[in-house]
Amino acid sequence: MPDTIMTVDDSASIRQMVSFTLKQAGYAVIEAVDGQDALGKLDSSAAKMIITDLNMPNLDGIGLIRAVRANPAYRFIPIVMLTTESQAEKKQEGKDAGATGWIVKPFKPDQLLAVIRKVLG
Repeated sequence: MPDTIMTVDDSASIRQMVSFTLKQAGYAVIEAVDGQDALGKLDSSAAKMIITDLNMPNLDGIGLIRAVRANPAYRFIPIVMLTTESQAEKKQEGKDAGATGWIVKPFKPDQLLAVIRKVLG
């Protein structure tokens, strides 16, 4: 059974690119359109990792990370930010919220997969 990874992004094209990259590497993928959608799908999934954008409607990436970290069942699930934001203060805010890692868009598929393999061990 392949590991399941949730990708959260309000951009359909980014979700498709991330999903394609993950599926090609043998992962199962759950897609969510924003943080609110992700929280709704998290309980019914067996996600081993979350890859989330920062800037999204309804619930942004930082809010999603805080909500996930507040749930004891998901406290230790790896969460990687995949965003256009690269400012040090945004990265620190993500880290403070509980992000495991940070990848700046546009991403290279090999780079994304290397981070996933490192984080999932």
